Amino acid sequence: MITINIVCVGNLKEKYWKDAIEEYKKRITPFAKLNIFEVKESEYGTSEKAILQAKKEEAERLKKYLQGYIIALEIQGKNFDSEGLAKEIKSLMTNGNSTISFLIGGSFGLDKELSDNSNLKLSFSEFTFPHQLMRVILVEQIYRSFTILNGKTYHK
Repeated sequence: MITINIVCVGNLKEKYWKDAIEEYKKRITPFAKLNIFEVKESEYGTSEKAILQAKKEEAERLKKYLQGYIIALEIQGKNFDSEGLAKEIKSLMTNGNSTISFLIGGSFGLDKELSDNSNLKLSFSEFTFPHQLMRVILVEQIYRSFTILNGKTYHK
């Protein structure tokens, strides 16, 4: 069984986001093991130098949880539709990847080094989403991918 890690900056505070994540986590369980690792968001200053430093601090905390094939969520990343993401996950599994780690940065995104060292940069949209919502969208799309791959009727 494949392991999916979601490695992200910040934590969920609102109950409705937590409930949504738990529901999709439960649904994913027959197909994959899902882990969510949260690291503390750094204090951001107002200067570009302070922002870069905060992103570096977050990157150091994130690195501790990165395993397997690393997919960084980036606005400038590759776009997939739901079927395309499902095919990508299937291809990774077929090629012997037992762990896929999705990486979500903080308020100002990911540190450049961390992003550049990922295996794939994935974009869901050119829109900017709150971290909490993006996490729910990601988990839902992972679930949708597994339903597509397993011929379930969830995906329309």
